[in-house]
Amino acid sequence: MNTNYSNEYEINQMAKEDSWRMFRIMGEFVEGFDSLADIEPAITIYGSARTKPDIEIFKQAEETSYLLGKAGFNIMTGGGPGMMEAANMGARRAGVKSVGLNIQLPMEQACNVYADRTITFHHFFVRKVMLVKYATAFVIMPGGLGTMDELTEVLNLIQTHKIKPFPVLLFSSRYWGGFLDWLKSTVLPEGNISTEDFDLLRVFDSPQEVTTAVKTWYTKQEFSGRKALEYQI
Repeated sequence: MNTNYSNEYEINQMAKEDSWRMFRIMGEFVEGFDSLADIEPAITIYGSARTKPDIEIFKQAEETSYLLGKAGFNIMTGGGPGMMEAANMGARRAGVKSVGLNIQLPMEQACNVYADRTITFHHFFVRKVMLVKYATAFVIMPGGLGTMDELTEVLNLIQTHKIKPFPVLLFSSRYWGGFLDWLKSTVLPEGNISTEDFDLLRVFDSPQEVTTAVKTWYTKQEFSGRKALEYQI
């Protein structure tokens, strides 16, 4: 086995004397908290960085973001190209805050030009916290391993009550249907998830359906919050 790691494998290279990294990590958290304190209500939109602007799903992502923006929600993405660019484009067209949380990678990734507020993170886990912390709902567009990682982390955080049970909306039944079928036909019978876990997910095929679902949920939560406050008073 080849163990000649290059300097780009940061986690493998960490040593006890690298405690100075803790200050960088804390600094990234502080910058994120300070920069995003006024972003709520916001929707985080995940999806592939490889999606090209000339295909239909890119246009659907842009339209979804636009409609959510017109409904009063700011938009957050990972700041890259593809689906993230489409979502930031829709946010800008809607006139809401368009946030791109970029990540430093070995291959240079510049934040897309449609993000009006940008932060570039060095650590993936800090960036992922920020994408989750300020979100009112999560829209999962078609994507690859990174999108799958973000989807399953959000579901796990909700499942374990680390974050509130916000809507997790999968876009495109054609794309995500096989994943859901696998969960139901293989993972569920093995006892590795519960039937109730499927309540965390919804699948939609149009920007209008996504927007209606988010608005309905958010209005219901706002009403419940007001009633609770009235009761306490």
